[in-house]
Amino acid sequence: MNDLSNYRRSYEKSELLETNIPEDPINLFNRWFHEVEDFGGSGEVNAMTVSTIGLDGFPKSRVVLLKKFSEEGFIFYTNYESEKGKAIDANPNVCLSFFWQEMERQVIIKGIAQKTSEIISDNYFNSRPDGSKLGAIVSHQSEVIPSRTFLEENLKKIEAEFEGKPIPRPENWGGYLVTPLQVEFWQGRPNRLHDRIRYTSQSDFSWKIERLSS
Repeated sequence: MNDLSNYRRSYEKSELLETNIPEDPINLFNRWFHEVEDFGGSGEVNAMTVSTIGLDGFPKSRVVLLKKFSEEGFIFYTNYESEKGKAIDANPNVCLSFFWQEMERQVIIKGIAQKTSEIISDNYFNSRPDGSKLGAIVSHQSEVIPSRTFLEENLKKIEAEFEGKPIPRPENWGGYLVTPLQVEFWQGRPNRLHDRIRYTSQSDFSWKIERLSS
């Protein structure tokens, strides 16, 4: 057994106090996101873990890239027929989480996922490099394939088919908008007395703000 009990560090880079937070979580998320981006430590500050409940009843998490956020929620793109797509179709309750180690911060978002409009999906798909567009067409995400060669050979066929032509978005590929119901901000602090602030959506569209014990 690998003993990791001595793997520990003291978190001392910042604090999260009620006197310095906005009334809604999107504004705070925006502030934190750009502070991490300006800090320059995270290779992909928009990398997040998306957790779903699978058709087998087990939770599953994977890292995807956040592509847009606003007061409406958080948008990412994927194959709708992938394992995560099928899981969301059966149970739209999802969890997004960001861990920004360099700033000793974590954000956990519980929300409801729904497909974005075709216009939004089309606009993003059309902004992608051709290689990424072709990859979305050729990859039947999450399906078992015989080999890497099988995938690469299919890509060559698709490249030849669309050479010099517009590449359309596959109907089974597009965006999800996650509407947040609860957002928790975690700031590491010394002696494991971390700051945890939770925003919970209310029926009048306001947010209830609570401090949680570390």
